[in-house]
Amino acid sequence: MDSISTQTLFIALAVLLLTSAFFSASETAMMAINRYRLRHAAESGVRGAMRAQALLDKTDKLLGVILLGNNLVNSASGTLSAVLAIRLFGDGEIVLFTATLLLTFLILVFSEVTPKVLGAAFPERVAYPATLLLTPLLKLAYPVVWFVNLFVQGILGLLRIRQPDPGQGNSLGLEELRTIVLESSGRMPHEHHRILMNLLELEDITVDDVMTPRNQIESIDIEDAPERLRQQIATSHHTRLVVHAGSAENLLGVLHVRRVLHALAGTEIDPETLKESLETPYFVPAGTALFTQLRNFQSSRRRLALVVDEYGELQGLVTLEDLLEEMVGEFTTQAPTDSGYMRRESSDSWLVEGSVQLRYLNRKLGLSFPLDGPKTLNGLLLEQFEDIPEAGVSIKLGRVPVDIVQTQDRAVKMARIYLPVADTEGAST
Repeated sequence: MDSISTQTLFIALAVLLLTSAFFSASETAMMAINRYRLRHAAESGVRGAMRAQALLDKTDKLLGVILLGNNLVNSASGTLSAVLAIRLFGDGEIVLFTATLLLTFLILVFSEVTPKVLGAAFPERVAYPATLLLTPLLKLAYPVVWFVNLFVQGILGLLRIRQPDPGQGNSLGLEELRTIVLESSGRMPHEHHRILMNLLELEDITVDDVMTPRNQIESIDIEDAPERLRQQIATSHHTRLVVHAGSAENLLGVLHVRRVLHALAGTEIDPETLKESLETPYFVPAGTALFTQLRNFQSSRRRLALVVDEYGELQGLVTLEDLLEEMVGEFTTQAPTDSGYMRRESSDSWLVEGSVQLRYLNRKLGLSFPLDGPKTLNGLLLEQFEDIPEAGVSIKLGRVPVDIVQTQDRAVKMARIYLPVADTEGAST
């Protein structure tokens, strides 16, 4: 060591500090890299990503070679700093203590904190190039790393700690995935973000939230006069109609209008022929999650289901289109009576039918009526009044003033909604 010049020793110390910085930045970047983005890049053929993924598949060996290299260069740095201190200031405990403190400061600033901050801030930019050195280093140091890992595995075994399978710790739950989508709202088109959020909420929404209520179901009575049946079928807004005999409780089935189009040109429709064209009613229990019902529609190859409560009473009707609208938004081909009557009266007020569903109101007018209780505006108003309100009475639902315009048959028939100032511009027409 005495034959080596002081200048060379300083250069060697600087190189060791830079090498330590490389290992520190590589370790942080490799651990901080987004595994899903990395997998996508690797599958797209990015070579740096492919090398990084191969190294991360053997995390214990990767950490072994990084920490082995980092500890070696830090130990060498300590030895060099001691030699330089003795050569410049002489031998002594104070000199060695001061040299140790100075080296610790240099390592913290230049070899630990700064490179790790950079590695955490730019994981891909640091990790991909670093794999060019880490990959051959792992091959060269593999025997040493393997030997060290024997002791590591032994200690973990004594502590009864089992290592998870590669990638197991990267699995995401539904709530975690929802958080990721929420945080990504500024980095994707608004429509894409809305559809993704709607998909994630399908487990929280039930058929009760989107069904057409029982009193709004368009149905036909097979016992009506043939001419009336022909007129009802010809003027229907829907391709499928619920058919009953006499009482609405006596359901016979569902009629696909296309199957009887040939009969519409005639003077009358034969009820018996109509019965033969009916599909068996498909019943689903109230409270079924939309995601479950979507799979049920897929497996049963149905497009329409009748929702019944625990007593078998008909509560409403839900279609495949209702579920799709919850995911992608309204269709322009929607029948005008599907969601209830709504008419804009002024820039800040809407005349709304009491049977309109709260989910539709929230989506259409940008409101935030609670959805964990009543499903319709009428239900919410009755819950708030705890009685049947009279026309002319007003109430404030949260920040939204509402006037009762008309009541009929123990229900609110029409109401006027005044949009809050902040929501006026956002309401769609």
